[in-house]
Amino acid sequence: SLEELRQFQADTGDQKLRRWTQKLLDDNRFAPYLSQRLERILIGVEKGEFLVFKRERFGAWLSQQLADNRPWDEIVTELVAAEGVPTGQPATNFITSAHVDEDIDEQQLAGRTIRVFLGQRIDCAQCHDHLFDPRWKQSHFQGLAAFYAPTRFTSHGVDDDHGLQFEVTDHESNASRVIVPAVPFGSEWLPTDGTPRQKLAAWLTDSRNKRFDRAIVNRIWGQMFGRPFYSPVDDLPDPGDPATEVLDLLADGFRSHGRELKWLIHAIAASRPFRLDSRIFNTDANTPAATELPTVELQHHEEAWAVFPLIRLRPEQVIGAMLQSASLKTIDRNSHLFTRVRRFFGEQEFVQEYGDLGEEELSEQTGTIPQALLRMNGKLARELLQTGPLGATTAIAGATAGDDTLCLASCFEVCLGRHPEPEESAALLPWLTETRGSQREQAVQDIFWALFNSPEFSWNH
Repeated sequence: SLEELRQFQADTGDQKLRRWTQKLLDDNRFAPYLSQRLERILIGVEKGEFLVFKRERFGAWLSQQLADNRPWDEIVTELVAAEGVPTGQPATNFITSAHVDEDIDEQQLAGRTIRVFLGQRIDCAQCHDHLFDPRWKQSHFQGLAAFYAPTRFTSHGVDDDHGLQFEVTDHESNASRVIVPAVPFGSEWLPTDGTPRQKLAAWLTDSRNKRFDRAIVNRIWGQMFGRPFYSPVDDLPDPGDPATEVLDLLADGFRSHGRELKWLIHAIAASRPFRLDSRIFNTDANTPAATELPTVELQHHEEAWAVFPLIRLRPEQVIGAMLQSASLKTIDRNSHLFTRVRRFFGEQEFVQEYGDLGEEELSEQTGTIPQALLRMNGKLARELLQTGPLGATTAIAGATAGDDTLCLASCFEVCLGRHPEPEESAALLPWLTETRGSQREQAVQDIFWALFNSPEFSWNH
């Protein structure tokens, strides 16, 4: 919000980045935000039999765990091994998200488990040995799926029926055989006691299972830098690989600090790559500043993680940015009930129309024509621009009636978080100067509409 932007600009003290990192982690919007990001990989975005109410219960539960800074291994253990009714035990919705045709799809859960918690994509091993990676066999996938075979979802909730086993049919002989729960490596980490899912959870989170820590480190890195340290985010090489030495170092620190996600975010924010300036300054006094630098230098700058890639905002981020831009005050849980209710229902409708990438959010995607048209002509955009006396457009038009430069700068700061470039000011100031009286607010609304629909507004720079 403009309110927070002004606070940040006014802060000239030492350790500014660390202080503001902590401020953001303590903000009541942090946990719901990170929860939304993690929900996509934990339960997906498909509707199907996974009711909206159960999704909301899961999101509220996960958000509270993150707000409490509960260790990641404890959260994962509860997700994998929880029992009970989804409304009373929201963690069980990790299991019920794979509820298909009255049954729990153990193969879907096996694929998601190793992909999300270990950073390994072995889904193709469901049908055959991995074609391109000899580390993963079909027997590995089947052994993981077998841990979920006893799991069932009834009117009493999620529990285990130990009489249920995982059976597969041989395509050549058409004969069925039972698959015993087994892990692809580190079998000595499996405990002897507990249900199959409890054993699997203990194996996943064992302190010796370095893949577990590397997976979440790579994913949080991707959320903070716009791209994971190693791509694809769920297809990591073995621990110790020279290409992922940074992940190993961060994973060791993460594990030694109790696997707290807030510590991990602090550590990444304090790293040199995160603090590098994305701009490249031309130090040659004899060369114009605007001269393009050699491609090799630009490439080196990017390889040093100084450049944040252009990332299309997720739908809830777009709607959140639009709603926040319509208000000069910060919108959070302390805002008026009407404001929060309006945001909730507006977000639900907008996300449905805008489309959601789900767990593929870190993959490179382009915008679509329907998405652009929704921002240009959608009902929400019109409502936000005509918010009455308490809205941003009305406030800016009134407070800057005698200062066109300040008026334009305020519009850009509210919508894009920056001042207008000289060429933007040259194009818009003359047009703004010609408007007075009742036309002033309409002119500000037109500028907001143009900024809402600019490529910069819907992309993370």
